[in-house]
Amino acid sequence: MSEVDASAPAGEPAPAAPGHSPELLAQVAALPGLPGVYRYHDAAGNVLYVGKARNLKKRVSSYFGRNHGGTRIGHMVSKIAHMETTVVRSEAEALILENNLIKQLAPRYNILFRDDKSYPYLKLSGTAKFVPDPGPGEPNPDAYARMAYYRGGTDKRHRYFGPYPGAWAVKDTIHLLQKVFRIRTCEDTVFAHRTRPCLLYQIKRCSAPCVRYISAEDYAADVAHAEQFLRGETQDLLQKLEQRMMAHADALEFEQAAEIRNQIGALSRVLHQQAVEVGGDADVDILAVKVQGGRACVNLAMVRGGRHLGDRAYFPSQVADATGLAFDEGDAELPTLEAQVLDAFIAQHYLGVPAPAQLITSEPVSAALLKALSEKEELRISATHAPRGQRRSWLEMARQNAGLQLARLLAEEGSQQARTRALAEALDLPVESLGDLRIECFDISHTAGEATQASCVVFQGHRMLSSDYRRYKIEGITPGDDYAAMRQVLERRYAKIAEALREQGGGEAITRAARMPDLVLVDGGKGQVAMAREVFERLGLDLSLIVGVEKGEGRKVGLEELVFADGREKVYLGHDSAALMLVAQIRDEAHRFAITGMRAQRARVRVGGSRIEEIAGVGPKKRARLLQRFGGVRGVEGASVEDLMTVDGISRTLAEQIYRALH
Repeated sequence: MSEVDASAPAGEPAPAAPGHSPELLAQVAALPGLPGVYRYHDAAGNVLYVGKARNLKKRVSSYFGRNHGGTRIGHMVSKIAHMETTVVRSEAEALILENNLIKQLAPRYNILFRDDKSYPYLKLSGTAKFVPDPGPGEPNPDAYARMAYYRGGTDKRHRYFGPYPGAWAVKDTIHLLQKVFRIRTCEDTVFAHRTRPCLLYQIKRCSAPCVRYISAEDYAADVAHAEQFLRGETQDLLQKLEQRMMAHADALEFEQAAEIRNQIGALSRVLHQQAVEVGGDADVDILAVKVQGGRACVNLAMVRGGRHLGDRAYFPSQVADATGLAFDEGDAELPTLEAQVLDAFIAQHYLGVPAPAQLITSEPVSAALLKALSEKEELRISATHAPRGQRRSWLEMARQNAGLQLARLLAEEGSQQARTRALAEALDLPVESLGDLRIECFDISHTAGEATQASCVVFQGHRMLSSDYRRYKIEGITPGDDYAAMRQVLERRYAKIAEALREQGGGEAITRAARMPDLVLVDGGKGQVAMAREVFERLGLDLSLIVGVEKGEGRKVGLEELVFADGREKVYLGHDSAALMLVAQIRDEAHRFAITGMRAQRARVRVGGSRIEEIAGVGPKKRARLLQRFGGVRGVEGASVEDLMTVDGISRTLAEQIYRALH
């Protein structure tokens, strides 16, 4: 792929478009008739829209070659000041690049799905290849696979099953496999040093390979059966278990036959409780979309190994702004907003998550998207939006859940919007666009001066914007000096913004990086507000933005008063005020965020974890391997250079460096 240079020789200028520079129109006219991705920017450099095209020249010219009037697309086109394009080799490449850029740049006029959480997997350690136990002495963990809950990147050294919709689904599956197949879940360091079985063996949840109560061969067979179950091959699994049971019975090995009989019984009960067909639908994703009141919900249900694992709801942002923007000329198969929302979700969601071979959807999916996913996964991916039988029941359930989740969201947002409006009116904040109202709140937390942390949480769009949260490690102050801590965090947060505002000279076009919030809340009374006032005066910022949340008489909730830095009198909103409820919600979230950061920092200091973090050449992965191998920081400190070298990725030079740093 290659960037299209804006300075490329122009062809015939595009038809005149009011408000657009000749340079931009010449750039549009010079575009090639090739597949690619285009990005529109406004005068402040903010990304407005990212789109794909099978023919860049034809697609982009359609924006500038006609009058779109007062529509949303017309409003967006009127703001375009700059354009970037990237030529790619195929429409499938364009689609993947488009959605990578949408996730990265969050353009205002694109339907945007945010998912800050990685999906969990069930992990079986080691490969499927049988590893024999060498014999006497400590058992080899590699010969006895461990199953565990896992998040993160996958590699070929282990086996992964999933993804699952949530942690609870993985843990339920692990619990099930413990009951049926008795696979171990203990850490390798624990496994290798046991002298007697643990409680899980006593309650028949583990076969105690740590003390060799089961042979490596029999344990490997149980692991293989668990894998069959996870892949949905349940009928074959039941037949194999029955054959093994009969073979033991014929050999008069009745204890072993009884054990397998119990396995079959437990497995049959599990399959009966699942109440789903376990035929050809081993791995399927069911997706349903509901649009109402300017908001949308996509409900994703997962079937893995023939078992319905549950669902998860996703709510895109900017649906209203994106409504009405034309899709590429080949996307006539997406006639409704519901279809466009679902298409956007599938494209963005499966960029980082493996897609199953079969999708069941409430709306049609574009052929170009399915082709791109198939190329990415290197298998044929199909979608049906008119299923029958069990699949139809799954889809109806997903549709119902999407409607319920959207109704809940609208009810919650209605309440939050009322609170936002009440606070804006009480403090004379701008109310023209309540969704853009931005509030930042600061809190300080420490334990007797130890591990001081400051938190900054953000409220915008009628919700807490967790992606913009920040923690600040406070250093160089007298322990316990909350005023000095508040001064430091406010200077670090707003000094660069103040400098950017001065450079822009107060112009109308304010970039996102230079935007001040509409309200700055500090958790504290006159003292903290005076400190914030001092910082803002030095930086040349508006003092009317600062509001302190002062606890009322007896520190009772509902009696808080608001203290202002610009000399206004204190305000008591009333214990049942919607505005005070919002202030308390934001203040409590800042306190929670600061507390969790402080506790994590304090824990690292007390166990000495920071000592390992400070060693050059030891990153997060190597640090995790060291702690896992030796059971904690003390174990690493007690290890010799030779012991340290047994950890994957630790050379002799690095092992000697670690040893010197810890001694």
